[in-house]
Amino acid sequence: MHGLINKAIQSFVCNTYGKSRWIRVTEAAHLGFVEFEAMLVYDNDASRRVLDDLCSELGRPEREILEDLGTYLVSNPNTEALRRLLRFGGVSYVEFLHSLDDLPDRARLAVSDLDLPALELTESTGGRFTLACQRGLPGFSYVLLGILRAMADDYGALVMLEHAGQVSEYELIEITLIETDFAEGRIFELGARAR
Repeated sequence: MHGLINKAIQSFVCNTYGKSRWIRVTEAAHLGFVEFEAMLVYDNDASRRVLDDLCSELGRPEREILEDLGTYLVSNPNTEALRRLLRFGGVSYVEFLHSLDDLPDRARLAVSDLDLPALELTESTGGRFTLACQRGLPGFSYVLLGILRAMADDYGALVMLEHAGQVSEYELIEITLIETDFAEGRIFELGARAR
């Protein structure tokens, strides 16, 4: 698994639950190190052990932890770059949803060897959408669910989201857009602020 993904998990755990818990997870997973390098590729088994031991450490199901990770990736100030990448998808939540088909390609432009699963959005009537996430990166659809929830808040939209299970090689997320302008969204500027 790409180190960028492992590093995101590490950052999420350290910032949310503390570094001592992260160290316990890496020791239980027998990694032999505590810091992932973002640009390396790691054995999938090591990543799997980290997730399994993280679930044990926190006493929570994997799907909940991965959804929280998705929310963290959009809402935490340390991960502003990802939020910016996602906000370039459109000026409204609906435009953002329609841009998700291109997300794996946009991610590859930023990190050439990062392969995200293919995404396919289908729009129905009455503000209903189905997002099909191709299987291949275990748990990605739950991370995506957290991202979708956080981005709705970011745009000020009111949505209902539900993981609808698997059909063939896809995992499905049902999206119901209740109101596009439910609340004031977060400020987004095209140019990044100088620090």
